[in-house]
Amino acid sequence: MGKHLVIDGEMKDKWPDTRVGCLQYKVKVEAKNEELWAYLKKDIFKKAKDDIFDYGVTEIPNIRESRAAYRAFGKDPSRYRVSSEALIRRIGQGKGLYQVNTVVDVNNLISIQSGFSVGSYDTARIGEELTFRIGREGETYKGIGKDQVNIEHLPVLADEAGAIGSSTSDSERAMITEEAQEVLTLIYSFSPGGDLEKALEYGKEYLEKYAGASDVESWIVE
Repeated sequence: MGKHLVIDGEMKDKWPDTRVGCLQYKVKVEAKNEELWAYLKKDIFKKAKDDIFDYGVTEIPNIRESRAAYRAFGKDPSRYRVSSEALIRRIGQGKGLYQVNTVVDVNNLISIQSGFSVGSYDTARIGEELTFRIGREGETYKGIGKDQVNIEHLPVLADEAGAIGSSTSDSERAMITEEAQEVLTLIYSFSPGGDLEKALEYGKEYLEKYAGASDVESWIVE
């Protein structure tokens, strides 16, 4: 049974289009999937560069709406970038992507293709009751590969023990390692329209194909 996630009322008031696509599944995390990286380098990097050329990074569909939501929540999206924008900028600058593990690499693939921020969390390290809310005053956590991240006014995922992740940078607490056996992948959408439904569909396919995900549950929280 999937985790229980709700979107906080204050967040919905400030940005009514806030929705979260959820994928919860069993998995054996591997270091690398060569087929995935071939696909990323051949097709997905090209798509990212085409999108930059067609729109400019900040106007790419779903990045544009995410940036507007950040402003509504009180965060400067140029200083605290949506993770999808940060990934696409890296590709545009020719830096490529960090290779982490099969789940995180698919997470990044979904994000680049959709323009949505995507986060993956080890279900064993998070509570059953989750809330997507706006970061509180002075709130921070230790980011993955970073020091304390200032999550005040950012869109934040939290459980009863505190914040776990955000659509900019996730915390170390529930990060995916090769020990993870069950994962919750969240697609953070601030856009109207059917792009979230589409991203959930191909996200499930990519997780099954490239990360060996099984028993996948898929749902949307509005």
